[in-house]
Amino acid sequence: MTSRNAFHESLPYIDTEPTAAQRADAESQIATELSTAGPPPPSSTLLPPLPPSKLSPLMAQELDRVAAQQPLAAIDLKRYEAQEPLAAPGAEPAPAALADTLRKAYTTHTYLTARVENLELLERWGRNAWLVGNHRLEGQLRALEKDLADAKADIDVLTLARRRAQDDVAAEMKGLDEAWRSGVGRVLETEIAVEALRRQVLTEMERKAKA
Repeated sequence: MTSRNAFHESLPYIDTEPTAAQRADAESQIATELSTAGPPPPSSTLLPPLPPSKLSPLMAQELDRVAAQQPLAAIDLKRYEAQEPLAAPGAEPAPAALADTLRKAYTTHTYLTARVENLELLERWGRNAWLVGNHRLEGQLRALEKDLADAKADIDVLTLARRRAQDDVAAEMKGLDEAWRSGVGRVLETEIAVEALRRQVLTEMERKAKA
C-alpha cells in the first residue's frame, strides 16, 4: 500500500492537529497519571497456575538431557564404519572375533543396501515429489496473498468511506462548533451583564438607604 493511499484510521479527518503546547500538556498529564497509578501487577498474578505435567518418563528424560546440555546419543554410528583388521598378517583370528565381525558386516551390508535403495528412489521420484510439494506451497502462498490483498482492499474501502462520511459532515460540524462557541460566549456575556446589573442595583439600594 503506497503512502498516497495510507490513512490513519485512529485519527479524525476533520479535527485540526493539536499544537506543540497542547501535545506537551497532554503528555505531561498522561505521565502524571501514570506516575500516581503505581506499577501494574506482574503478569504472573494474572495468569492461572500451570497444569500438572503429564509427560512420559522418556520425554521427561529427554527434557532433562536438553536442560543439562548433553549431546544426543541416539544412533551408534560406529557399526557403520570400516572394520579394523582382525589380526596381524599371517595370524589366524579367533572364532568369536570372526562371528562378531560377520555380525557387524551383515549389519553394515543391510544398512548400505537400504541406503542405496533409498537413494535410487530419491533419484527417481524425489525430484517430482519436490516439485509437487513446491507447487502446493505456491498455491497456498497465492491463496494467502489473495486473502491479504482482499483484506487490504476492504480496509481501504472502509477507510475511504469513513473519511468521506467525515468530510460530508465537516461543514456541519464546523458550524455546530462555531454556534456552540458563540452560544457559550453569549452566556458568559449575559452572566457578566447580569452581575454588573446586580451590582448597580445593590449600589442604588445602598445610596437610597443612606439618603
